Amino acid sequence: MKRFVVVGIDGSVQSESAAHWAAEEALQSGRALRMVHVAPGERGGLAPEDAPEERLPAPVAAIRDRVVAARPGVDASCDRTTGNPAYVLAAAGERAGLLVVGSRGLGGVVGRLVGSVGLRVAAHARCPVVLVRDGDAGTQGEVVVGVQGDRPCDAVLAFAFDQAARRGAALRAVEARTLASGPYLTEAQVEQADIQEGLAADRLVHLEDALGRWREKFPGVTARAEVVVGGAADVLVAAAHGAALLVLGRRSPAHPMAAPRLGSVAHAVLHHAHGAVAVVPHD
Repeated sequence: MKRFVVVGIDGSVQSESAAHWAAEEALQSGRALRMVHVAPGERGGLAPEDAPEERLPAPVAAIRDRVVAARPGVDASCDRTTGNPAYVLAAAGERAGLLVVGSRGLGGVVGRLVGSVGLRVAAHARCPVVLVRDGDAGTQGEVVVGVQGDRPCDAVLAFAFDQAARRGAALRAVEARTLASGPYLTEAQVEQADIQEGLAADRLVHLEDALGRWREKFPGVTARAEVVVGGAADVLVAAAHGAALLVLGRRSPAHPMAAPRLGSVAHAVLHHAHGAVAVVPHD
């Protein structure tokens, strides 16, 4: 059975960056690339037989051609369909196991806000979703993963280590901690900074333990753990500056009827991160 990397393209510069990122991912992982253009309409679902490639809008066809020309070794196809873009792309990604979408950003003092399709897909898809900014199709730099040492998530760490291994990149596991701010009642005078340093050191032990078996499984990946005092979103955005990829987890709903949602940290990071961000669903 052929395995795919699915990417949504709509003719925008952001979707072209996403398509180049997905093409490189397909080459590295030995999978085929499936580009999907979703036009708004009543009928949903992919039906290439009644929506041939020649009906692609010119900007979308141009992106397809540039992506294929840039990476002639990739097994690429491009489908056009109609429906709700977020739901159609999420369904296509779930069948393939990985979905890549462009992430629109406004820049400037108002922040780099993510488009509604990107947010909906990241919240609903039951597969890892990578959101790529305009101009961020490159793969250089380390892989950063946000994690809690006392609540390690296998799905998130597995995805992050696999990405680092295939890129030949280092991995940095970052835990953000907002530590209590005194007053502290002790028999001896202790500086608040000393207490915070001790608490951070304790968290670092848990984080190192969480990485232990993944270091054994991926011996070629240089992984380091880091505990940073501060708000989780701010810490992760800062840690990922210049990184090839930031990996976050998204908890799946505990009840099957509950609506999926992004947590507040993932939501904030997606709005303000400057590079590619992967959101990995987990139980």
